[in-house]
Amino acid sequence: MKKYLVIGGCSILGGLMGAYIFDQIKGKNEKIYISNDSAMPQFQSMNNGAGSFGTENFVKASALSTPSVVYIKTVTGSDQDASNWMDYFFNNRSGQEINSGSGVIYSQNGYIVTNNHVINNASKIEVIHNKRTYSAKIIGTDPSTDLAVVKIEANNLPAIKLGNSKSIYVGEWVLAVGNPFNLTSTVTAGIISAKGRDINVVKSRFPLESFIQTDAAINPGNSGGALVNINGELIGVNTAILSRTGSYTGYGFAVPIDIVDKVVKDIIEYGIVQKAFLGVNVSDINAEIDAEANKDLSGVIVTFVDKEGAAGKLGIQKGDIILSINGVLVNSKSEFDEQISYYRPGDKVKVLFKREEKQIEGATTLTNIDGGTSVVKNEVYTSELLGADFEKVSKLERDKLRIDAGVRIVKITGGLMGRLGIEEGFIVTAINTTKITTPQNLEEELKKARGRVTIEGISTQGSRGYYSYFF
Repeated sequence: MKKYLVIGGCSILGGLMGAYIFDQIKGKNEKIYISNDSAMPQFQSMNNGAGSFGTENFVKASALSTPSVVYIKTVTGSDQDASNWMDYFFNNRSGQEINSGSGVIYSQNGYIVTNNHVINNASKIEVIHNKRTYSAKIIGTDPSTDLAVVKIEANNLPAIKLGNSKSIYVGEWVLAVGNPFNLTSTVTAGIISAKGRDINVVKSRFPLESFIQTDAAINPGNSGGALVNINGELIGVNTAILSRTGSYTGYGFAVPIDIVDKVVKDIIEYGIVQKAFLGVNVSDINAEIDAEANKDLSGVIVTFVDKEGAAGKLGIQKGDIILSINGVLVNSKSEFDEQISYYRPGDKVKVLFKREEKQIEGATTLTNIDGGTSVVKNEVYTSELLGADFEKVSKLERDKLRIDAGVRIVKITGGLMGRLGIEEGFIVTAINTTKITTPQNLEEELKKARGRVTIEGISTQGSRGYYSYFF
């Protein structure tokens, strides 16, 4: 009996000790858990704040901006491109291609900004807004910024409120509004990841890239849509993504609104952007470029100077370092290009530059593409006989290419030029050794050409060459 009492007492005592130990362990775990929570009051507060921020501000920004973003549908090609009626009906080879994108209502009377690549080569453009479909006409394009302005016949449209891209900050919340994958009025949120990005995506003779980078999801169909701040104000037009798949992978890019606004106003007023030029080419500075003469690596280095341009008249030389434009520091090529883009030909600017260790500041007048200060007109000559559009090559381009004259083939629509197989963008400098100075001159030379015909010029890659035919 005594034996069983001892065993029972030991069991009770063991149970009590086990309960005590478990309680202590549980208590320590609870303290650790509570300690972890109490050690992160700031994190908890930020989460609560972000939740409230997203609920109130994201909804407000979406409500303000989505009514101003439209769906754009384009048709390229023609039904007549089908090789025969059997191909048309049985193989669906109509030659037409339907694409889509986005646009932003810029004014109540129907002006809409979008990307140039959204409407480029379109034979028909439709704008869908509030379930209504409008026919749109192109007012003007600017391939150098990949922007375009189209117009629909409508009034009292909800024009978007413009923000200021100069005052935005990296880390600031933004929304991307557009129509990805044909899904209308889609909103995604993210932050500004960087400013002044140059990603070498714009294919133009004078590309201007100073993109806002964002991690807000931008996908095919978002092009031409709105990047807005938390107040629903437009701060950029979504343009490009960096992706190996063609879909969003974390990097989206938008043209800053300050650039967009100048481009849109120029196109509406003049039909073409009034670009200002300082008359230099510049490059970014790194440790391998002029590190001895510019130890802090600030500014941009001059790689080419047009002696008759604004910079040449100011005395700027190749190898000089430009530090600021009108007091605004420029520490990259994209920042330099952006600052110049805000001005028009005839505007005066102060340029601070450095030669060796000496800083020099002076004022100069910016020029247009032909070296003057007057308003530039969009002059394209259409030749029905040749089946192409032509334009004179500007003085700035002639100086860079080191040619006296030349005519660019802007667009080929068929006719003789279509049969010759010459690429669009080719600059014709001579036909059978006769110098070509105007589109009319080119047309006349080809009209009277007989026998062996040699068309000399410069390709879109900048190389000299010729086409040879027998008429």
